[in-house]
Amino acid sequence: MPRESDYGYVALITTRWRDSDAYGHVNNVEYYAFFDTAINTWLVREGGLDPAASAVIGVCATSSCTFHRSLTFPDEVRCGVRVSRLGLTSATYDLALFDDADAAPAATGSFVHVFVDRDSRRPAEIPPPLRAALQRLVVGEPAA
Repeated sequence: MPRESDYGYVALITTRWRDSDAYGHVNNVEYYAFFDTAINTWLVREGGLDPAASAVIGVCATSSCTFHRSLTFPDEVRCGVRVSRLGLTSATYDLALFDDADAAPAATGSFVHVFVDRDSRRPAEIPPPLRAALQRLVVGEPAA
């Protein structure tokens, strides 16, 4: 199992009352929202992405989540983000959700962004500031 220290960026996300479902735990759909929030926080803060105006934006091509245990309100969740593949027009992220209940992650996941031209929605080369920010999260050997 990955550890929190295995990730180049860790975003703090506070669960909300409404994140819980009738079963008394954070609903699975929120785990995906945590992943998306952590990734895009990095891109905005570190890569200069302007979600409302940048010419090139990232769209989710695929995502997955493996649930290891439940999160509950009012947990403070830490979402670890690292890049396992950085291509010309896409990035693959490895993610994990941690809380104070256990050192092992509550969930692990994957998320693929394809960067596209805002207007045409056709794949576009990752702009240099975004690429530099993503490169800092690459694990192992840098990809193309």
